[in-house]
Amino acid sequence: MAEEAISEEVAPAAEPASETPTPEAASEEAAPAGEAPTPPPPAEEIKVEPDWKDLYARTLADFDNYKKRALRDREDSYRYAERDILGDVLPAIDNLALAISKAVNPEDPFVKGVSLVYESMLAALKTHGAEPFDAVGLELDTEKMDAIATLPSDTVDEGKVVTEVKRGWTIKGKVLRPAQVVVSAGKGSHGTEA
Repeated sequence: MAEEAISEEVAPAAEPASETPTPEAASEEAAPAGEAPTPPPPAEEIKVEPDWKDLYARTLADFDNYKKRALRDREDSYRYAERDILGDVLPAIDNLALAISKAVNPEDPFVKGVSLVYESMLAALKTHGAEPFDAVGLELDTEKMDAIATLPSDTVDEGKVVTEVKRGWTIKGKVLRPAQVVVSAGKGSHGTEA
């Protein structure tokens, strides 16, 4: 008997019910006694009217953005194709300029013909926005010039361009081909390869 009394005292008490009701419990409490709880309506029955004006405005804006992007892409592809073609023509221009500069008799009809071809090619490049720029006497600008060597110079300050090996070109304000230049190392310096 004493053992039965001890076991009754040691038995754990039942856990108290949680104070926040679950959704199922809340619907059971809300339903009158004896009736089954009403389930929430299925998702298919919940219909939200779309805002047609907002949807139309967004679609119109997306289409407008698409047209602008397509136009910009087409202009970029044209511009880059133009850059590639003009860049491929520049060595021929360089060769014509070299031939004209090395001519013994500038009055020779052949030299005059080469000069005419050179001038017409320069004019054609200019109509497409490509123009040469001079670098001699300017400070070295690494955006527009590639220094290929340095030379000592008593007449040109250090860091300025002494000679242009290849002429630089721009197209519509951007560098098409950087100029290859020789830069002054200053007075009494020994020239080095860059």
